[in-house]
Amino acid sequence: MTSTKKDPVLVVFQLSGGNDYLNTVIPYANPIYRDARPTVGIAEDRVIKIDDQVGFHPEMGPLKKIYDRGDMAIIHGIGYPKSPRSHFRSMDIWHTCEPIQLGTEGWLGRATRDLDPTKENVLTTVSFGPSLFRALTLTGTPVAVVDDLDNYGLLTGITEVEQRNKILDRFSRMYSPAIGSSAVMDYLGQTGLDTLKGADILNKAPGMYSSNVEYPDTSIAKKLKGIAQVHMADFGTRIFYLDHGSFDSHSNQTGMADKLWKDVSEGLDAFLDDLREHDVSDNVSVLMFTEFGRRTHDNGSGTDHGAGGAAFMFGDNVKGGQYSEFPSMKSEDLEQGDVVPNYDFRGLYTTVLEDWMGLDGKPIVDGSFEKLPIFA
Repeated sequence: MTSTKKDPVLVVFQLSGGNDYLNTVIPYANPIYRDARPTVGIAEDRVIKIDDQVGFHPEMGPLKKIYDRGDMAIIHGIGYPKSPRSHFRSMDIWHTCEPIQLGTEGWLGRATRDLDPTKENVLTTVSFGPSLFRALTLTGTPVAVVDDLDNYGLLTGITEVEQRNKILDRFSRMYSPAIGSSAVMDYLGQTGLDTLKGADILNKAPGMYSSNVEYPDTSIAKKLKGIAQVHMADFGTRIFYLDHGSFDSHSNQTGMADKLWKDVSEGLDAFLDDLREHDVSDNVSVLMFTEFGRRTHDNGSGTDHGAGGAAFMFGDNVKGGQYSEFPSMKSEDLEQGDVVPNYDFRGLYTTVLEDWMGLDGKPIVDGSFEKLPIFA
């Protein structure tokens, strides 16, 4: 838990599309890596070395600074058994903690309900971006969805009706084929009005904000700045959600990954610096994840869908370092050509829920899973 009396805040950062684990936390000392990736492998002299075995992608310099000050944790080999290697199904599993059957309740929707069971604050959970994600949904539990804080507030004014309808329509189109239109409409019908109540409040956040930190001019930095603004406005938001991508690098991976990680690293570094400058960083932790890693061997231009991946935690109260183990890359240990997950993602969720947010993780993730000693 935090060392202050402030309520702990969680920022969940989704890397959509399947980020390439092996080119993010690079096993540069392993000759198998070099042999498996003649096209997309990153030269050792470009790797930002963490130790004598692994290092960061060359564009992750700003995150190495965070790692060096002890505020970044790497969780190796994260995933779940029998990965389907499908974007939609894999992300759905991460969102609902249901690897066997299709889930209808998001893990953060459940967490929001437990944080604010009487719905006293419609801004308990705020999502930044044009999509509403399954992780946040639970019938009767409001989630504020912000597309552009500077220009639209919470998309509820007359001029924002079309934008708001697009968000709701996108949600319906994304999830109706999987869980049925009735379940989707039940959620939208019962929570839609609650979800929109915070518009006038959130719209005031930019006017209450001033900072000497200069954010990059990128879409992800804009979302992170919006989160900083809402956090500093002290509206009582406990969970923030955002995504960036796509990391789906079947082809032209090298240039694509360089741009993605440059934007993510610079944006997150500015965000954390902003919080520190305003002395509001001590109760914020960031969880960064992706739905799966990618194939061990490249395909001549990129990498295809895989299984085991990496997750990351950031924050003043994070005990930096490496957790779990880097999975074996030996051919006899691979499954369908992929490194095999050796740490269940629900263990990380439980760690965050219990050791950071102060909630009971078992009913949220539907079981008991190994936790990690990530929090100071």
